[in-house]
Amino acid sequence: MTQSTGEAPPPYVESVLDLTERIPPGRVMTYGDVAEYLGQGGPRQVGRVMAMYGGGVPWWRVIRADGRPLPGHEDRALANYRVEGTPLRLVGGVPRVDLRQARWDGS
Repeated sequence: MTQSTGEAPPPYVESVLDLTERIPPGRVMTYGDVAEYLGQGGPRQVGRVMAMYGGGVPWWRVIRADGRPLPGHEDRALANYRVEGTPLRLVGGVPRVDLRQARWDGS
C-alpha cells in the first residue's frame, strides 16, 4: 500500500497524510472531505495518495462517500472500526460507517 522511493513525497501527499493522522479514532472523513478541507485536488487524487502512500497512517479513517470500507481491505478496516468504536450501520446486511455520527470536520 505504501510506495517507498527514498525521496520525500510531494507537498500534496504530505498534506493528505498529515490530515489523515489528525483524524481522531472513531471518526472518519471521505476522500472528498479531505480534498475540500485541503482546498485542492479531489476525491480521486486523495484516493491515489492513500493507495500509494497511506500504509503508514490510519488509512481506514478515510473512506468512500457511501461509508463502505476500502475494497479488498474490508476485514482490516472493520477490525479497526470496532477497536476504535467507529459508529457502524448495516446496509443490506453489510456494515458501513455511519457518516452522520462518525464524520469529522477537521476542527
